[in-house]
Amino acid sequence: MDWLDGEAPAAMVTGGSRGIGKATALALSRAGFQIILTYASRADEAEKTVGEIRASGGKAMAFALDVGDAPAVEALFASEIKDKINLAVLVNNAGIARDGLLLRMKDEAFERVLSVNLTGAFVCSREAAKIMTKKRFGRIINISSVVGQMGNAGQSNYSASKAGLIGLTKACARELASRDITVNAVAPGFIETDMTAALDDKTRRAYIESIPLKRLGTAEDVANAVVFLASDKASYITGQVIAVNGGMYA
Repeated sequence: MDWLDGEAPAAMVTGGSRGIGKATALALSRAGFQIILTYASRADEAEKTVGEIRASGGKAMAFALDVGDAPAVEALFASEIKDKINLAVLVNNAGIARDGLLLRMKDEAFERVLSVNLTGAFVCSREAAKIMTKKRFGRIINISSVVGQMGNAGQSNYSASKAGLIGLTKACARELASRDITVNAVAPGFIETDMTAALDDKTRRAYIESIPLKRLGTAEDVANAVVFLASDKASYITGQVIAVNGGMYA
């Protein structure tokens, strides 16, 4: 952990190499946190993000991690985080989509999405909480989604995983409050990411038309909400879902 200070507060962002995760890692660095980010496959993107943080005077490291692999998550916390850094913030951002209509969706597609998006967040939260409870301080922030609140055709697996994150958030908030650990969720609406970039023009226009603010959100919009929840200004907020969706509601 040569790049990190063992005493200064650190934030861990899963899926932090691009999109919302990258914007969040950069914003938390600007807010004064050292950054640990994980990535599943794009090492080049992760190192680019780390390089941007370091170039701006921050400290960061990246680790390859499939959050859907519970033993790998436990091993990373044991070898690289526990007793080595001051973990103050965990952002459970890592997620995947395997879209398909209910009648055609394979078990593997459903189970894999829940394994990464929901079980991964659970395991990371559990391991982080073991550290945070001893310090009697922490911030856990789960990245849910508007489709976890309102559903979306063709995304039964993704919607279920993101709705599950909201339940996980509320339960963990009650369990950890006595140790001054807050647990909240941010539920983005339709955000400019690689996923939305792949939409055809007709679908994109339809999404924009459904948003009262008449635009897609940016990754920075979501990152700003995360930074607020990680700050002392949000010390009396826990168990909540902050919607960053331009006015969309279920």
